[in-house]
Amino acid sequence: MSSEDGKVNTYRDFADYIIPRIKSNGYNVIQLMAIMEHVYYASFGYHVTNFLAPSSRFGTPDDFKYLVDKAHESGLMVVIDCIHSHASNNVMDGINHFDGTDHQYFHSGPKGYHKLWDSRIFNYTSWEVLRFLLSSLRMYMDEFKVDGFRFDAVTCILFTHHGIHMRFSGHYHEYFGGNADVDGTVYLMLANHLIHTLNPNALTIAEDVSGIPTLCRPIVEGGIGFDYRLNMSIPDKWIQLLKEVKDEDWNMGNITFTLTNRRYNEKCVAYVESHDQAIVGDKTTSMWLFDREIYNGMTTAYHPSLIVDRGMALHKMLRLITFAIGGEAYLNFMGNEFGHPEWVDFPRPGNGWSYHYCRRQWHLVDDEKLRYRQLNNFDKAMLALDADYGVLGIRHQYITLAHETDKVIVFERGDLLFIFNFHPNNVSFAGKVVVCELQSGNLLAQRLQNDPQLRRRKVRW
Repeated sequence: MSSEDGKVNTYRDFADYIIPRIKSNGYNVIQLMAIMEHVYYASFGYHVTNFLAPSSRFGTPDDFKYLVDKAHESGLMVVIDCIHSHASNNVMDGINHFDGTDHQYFHSGPKGYHKLWDSRIFNYTSWEVLRFLLSSLRMYMDEFKVDGFRFDAVTCILFTHHGIHMRFSGHYHEYFGGNADVDGTVYLMLANHLIHTLNPNALTIAEDVSGIPTLCRPIVEGGIGFDYRLNMSIPDKWIQLLKEVKDEDWNMGNITFTLTNRRYNEKCVAYVESHDQAIVGDKTTSMWLFDREIYNGMTTAYHPSLIVDRGMALHKMLRLITFAIGGEAYLNFMGNEFGHPEWVDFPRPGNGWSYHYCRRQWHLVDDEKLRYRQLNNFDKAMLALDADYGVLGIRHQYITLAHETDKVIVFERGDLLFIFNFHPNNVSFAGKVVVCELQSGNLLAQRLQNDPQLRRRKVRW
């Protein structure tokens, strides 16, 4: 869906036309979805039929190698989605009933079937299944030179209930009781061990909704060995606020809690939205903010309406505060860096097999007369902040203030002080002071010494 045209794009087109855009904005890693072969295009690649082949609908294996090489030439790492939590239920074109039985790769009977996804569950107690899955990882690293994997639906692997109808509270009995799938957990440890043995600089990312502790701690410590976990609560919080709460009623404490609620010394990937939030029936963040104005109100030829003005400000603020305090890495779904409109809907009988909502409208950001360009420029400046200050790698994070009446959030991240004013009306807070502790020898302290105009420990806002 990376093409502007209504079609399935190719590996080579992505390499030649999309990678330069990614590099230009300042990103350093590409996460590619739906690489492993799958029959159903609208599944986002989650119903894999062949674990040892990149999808042929986008081109040949050599074309995929071309994409990876182009990314590496641009200084970008390539991480692909790994769906080892379940497999397509298809018999004719998948590995289900490959030898005529239901248990060659999977548990037999109901235990081997995911009732919500209509898919098969792997039997992680089988050595041959473990070898098969680990071989898939090694093939992509050895043959295609990928730099890591985002493991999808890790919760499904970690627990015998697969996370179905579960609402995790954080109590340890939910993680280490009788519902824990020890064999699945050991497989994930083996996978991380293999990946980091083959390439110590490889990245592994876990998509997990349970919040299980030690997921991102080294195996030698008894951890599962992932480098990062997706902080999935953040986009859920933003979409919930946009849908259900007026922005003047947003709770500052609740926002800061969601952004900082992660396990100590376990790194997280923060993001505002992904494909999950924009699937048909919902909308992108920009669509929630701009609504119908997104079609006729985004021109720079005249002063923006109140809706557009508010939407522009909030779109920038949501991204920046998520980037600045939400985790140790930042994720953007392609197109959302410039506020891509509408939603995502794959070709299907219900929409007449249309690709209209299964594409990226790059002309919007390329047009200097549209405000999408401004949103994209903000994205570039935000990532440049990390290039200059290493924001995402700084462990020091401190919430100074979350003021409900003033709708202000203030926090420190390393040498930087961030002040966010979410109030719809108040733009001045004369006489109020934020006190921050400046560490001796840090970059901001050095600048304060060299610039008398900035030399104060109390920053007025």
